Amino acid sequence: MYTYIIGFLAVIILLMVILLFNFIKIYIRAAVSGASVPLLSLVAMSLRKVNTKLVVDSRIQAVKAGLQLSTNDLEAHYLAGGNVLNVVRALVAADKANIDLSFQQAAAIDLAGRDVREAVSTSVYPKVINCPDQNLSNGYLDAVSRDGIRLLVKARVTVRANLQRLVGGATEETIIARVGQGIVSAIGSSETYKHVLENPDDISRRVLQSGLDANTAFEIVSIDIADVSVAGVSGTREVANVGALLETERAEADKKLRQAEAEGRRAMAIAAEQEMRARVQEMQAKVIEAQAEVPQAIAEAFRSGNLGVMDFYRMQNVLADTSMRESISEGDQDD
Repeated sequence: MYTYIIGFLAVIILLMVILLFNFIKIYIRAAVSGASVPLLSLVAMSLRKVNTKLVVDSRIQAVKAGLQLSTNDLEAHYLAGGNVLNVVRALVAADKANIDLSFQQAAAIDLAGRDVREAVSTSVYPKVINCPDQNLSNGYLDAVSRDGIRLLVKARVTVRANLQRLVGGATEETIIARVGQGIVSAIGSSETYKHVLENPDDISRRVLQSGLDANTAFEIVSIDIADVSVAGVSGTREVANVGALLETERAEADKKLRQAEAEGRRAMAIAAEQEMRARVQEMQAKVIEAQAEVPQAIAEAFRSGNLGVMDFYRMQNVLADTSMRESISEGDQDD
């Protein structure tokens, strides 16, 4: 009986020695750092498959920086799949920069897939974004002023992370798209391209006042026009005066339309002329047909006794006299 009891006690002592050997170093380091963690909590973390060293080291960093974080919060964030060390470092950086950031907010940002440490860094040191994105376009925004001149613009947007809207807020791509749209709209409303070249700050000021950072994870600090130039002035084949090109193409289209209309009217006139000639020929045929009936009528008059020989000769004399008079009149007209 005593042998079983002694064996049982020996097993318990051996287990305690193993536990102490595994956790005593971590326990002592936490206690010496002022961030003590109960030994049983370390054992419970190990049973829950939590990286005890990571949690304790993160708590030590937080305590040394003046932050009070419980191991339960750190352990819960670790079990949720978050980056515990990154969250703690972000909280330390935010505290040193006097930025109001709680552990719940930092954990939510981290679990949302955002780099909370980079967000805090961007909030302290604003970030510069190229507009448009140099990797997705030719490097310039293409805009046309009201006088038809095409301008190429490049802008730089300085943004600061807004930690309150970081979860659910739009990303950098939205900022770039909105700023590009604002610049194109501002240039399009300018009376002349000369005003844009002389006062590019007016464009950036108008765009900045449009509230483009609404519902985004960033706050726009400034919008600076880095470069603005007229397209086609550097020997390229790009068209500079888009308005003149459009007017030229419109005039060419109008000319072709008028030519087509004139050609249509000409074809209609030719068709009408041919129709009139056909009608003249038809009338002449009717006249010839009527003239062919005259001798038949005279013959019929002879047979019926309605026309005598002397009457016929007198009629012939009248016709001859009329023909002579017409010939004389035509000769006088020619003279």
